[in-house]
Amino acid sequence: MIRYALKCTNDHGFESWFASAEAFDKLAAAGMVACPECGATEVRKVLMAPGVQTARKKPAEPKDESLAAPASEMETKLAALRKHVETTSDYVGMGFASEARKMHEGEIPQRSIYGEAKPEEAKRLIEDGVPVAPLPFRPTRKSN
Repeated sequence: MIRYALKCTNDHGFESWFASAEAFDKLAAAGMVACPECGATEVRKVLMAPGVQTARKKPAEPKDESLAAPASEMETKLAALRKHVETTSDYVGMGFASEARKMHEGEIPQRSIYGEAKPEEAKRLIEDGVPVAPLPFRPTRKSN
């Protein structure tokens, strides 16, 4: 895994993790890396200081309250969006692509769902005109 600091054409800065440098290049070329603030897909890597831990100095332990409270307006908005999605939609897990397709084709009643899909499944849904959109957060995996 590799983390990059990125900027969009509207000068919004953000960070994201990728499986490899090649994975970033492929996703960026396909327009699949988007700014979480404005949605722009033209992004570039920017200079980033590496997180290096030396043997002499350990990083400071984060305070519990700093982890609980959003650090910015963007994090507050993302937390609100997540809460809204999780309270108003059904989590369908890895069956998202199948459920979305069945609803689109009228096989099952329409309802608000969220879940997970492999990139190739999501691409096929979009190509087939099924209305889907990526979430700017990872869903909380729910189990029985």
